[in-house]
Amino acid sequence: MKMTTKMIAAGAFLACAGAAFAQNAPAAEPRNVVQLSATGTVEVQQDLLVLSLATSKEAADAATVQAQLKQALDTALAEAKRNAQPGQLDVRTGPFGLFPRYNKDGKINGWQGRAELVLEGRDFARITTTAGKIQTMAIHQVAFGLSREARAKVEDEAQTQAIEQFKARAAELAKGFGFSNYSLREVAVNSNEMAPGPRPRVMAAEAKMGGAYADSAVPVEAGKAQVVVNVSGSVQMR
Repeated sequence: MKMTTKMIAAGAFLACAGAAFAQNAPAAEPRNVVQLSATGTVEVQQDLLVLSLATSKEAADAATVQAQLKQALDTALAEAKRNAQPGQLDVRTGPFGLFPRYNKDGKINGWQGRAELVLEGRDFARITTTAGKIQTMAIHQVAFGLSREARAKVEDEAQTQAIEQFKARAAELAKGFGFSNYSLREVAVNSNEMAPGPRPRVMAAEAKMGGAYADSAVPVEAGKAQVVVNVSGSVQMR
């Protein structure tokens, strides 16, 4: 009876030891696995305009500069908000800051400041006409992009392209290496938007909006953007 108990205990010990060894044993390296990626690209007309206006002021003291900037910004905001419409013309303030001005001896001899206002939306005519009516700030920069609606509309198409290319490439590689099929191991999907290039500034930030520019729409022309979806991962050839 004691002999049987010892044999059972020994068997249990060996089983536990075998299980522990199996757990600690290094996993076999995957074989016949290939890494690949594919890209889907859809070109679409940019439908979002971001127009920045700015003004700079300087004076002997900071309080005067701040007051001048505030007055210019308040006037511009009032004009912009009269024409605001969600999604078509959204209005927001940009950076607002004051900075000391130094003389050659390193002492403060004055202050300067800058304020910005941003008009953004899909109604180009509304935005540019509003910008033309603002007299207290000048156009600083014009940029174009894609609205969320436009991006979402073509992102699925680009993703489908990328997935189909990934599958075709995987099948081609499997066949090329002498395998009849493959299975997906892991995959990552990433998307981004690519513009043709930066747009130059329409006019310097310190330029005045008088004369021919007053109460008139600023001429702008959007280009095209590319919505790019990349699918990358690995497949097991079999």
